[in-house]
Amino acid sequence: MKIIMLGAPGAGKGTQAKRIAAQYTIPHISTGDIFRANIKNNTELGQKAKTYMDKGELVPDELVVDLIMDRFKQADCTNGYVLDGFPRTIPQAEALDAALNAQGENVDFAINVEVPDENIINRMSGRRACVGCGATYHIKYNPTKVEDVCDACGEKLILRDDDKPETVKNRLSVYHEQTQPLIDYYEKKGVLAEVDGTKDMEDVFNAIVSVLGK
Repeated sequence: MKIIMLGAPGAGKGTQAKRIAAQYTIPHISTGDIFRANIKNNTELGQKAKTYMDKGELVPDELVVDLIMDRFKQADCTNGYVLDGFPRTIPQAEALDAALNAQGENVDFAINVEVPDENIINRMSGRRACVGCGATYHIKYNPTKVEDVCDACGEKLILRDDDKPETVKNRLSVYHEQTQPLIDYYEKKGVLAEVDGTKDMEDVFNAIVSVLGK
């Protein structure tokens, strides 16, 4: 079962991807993890990616697809995978499809975790991170015992720049421009399934499982 996770930043797709991976015994694959593993292991593809990253440039789509297809060759991908964070644009989706089709394969499901912008802004602006151990909390959904003090290590909590409303709005703007067209792309291919990401995490997961099957 080859699954792609779609959704705006803060929609909770990463959390759901991990649960899907555990439920179906398939790997949760993120491009960030692939980059780090290849660079750490000093692979040829990792060295190529690092030359771009060291200059602060985006890794070209073709190279990202090569890295992903290389990851798919590993034994844990025999029964499929959950791909999280890629593709982000139509050209990336087309490049991935071309590489899969060349091996007689294709994407089985594209799961879109749908959450309105307003909910995401409220959700992310309520996040707090510990400056000491990095633990994360939420002032509404997962508050600490003592306000702005980490339960784990007692250090103070901060609102990260990434989670500030103005930053979140910018990230959502980029998402709507670049990534949202993927929803139409996968819908035309007949593999799109949309779930309501505003519901409780367990309800969202159950909705995804009902799409994927037991």
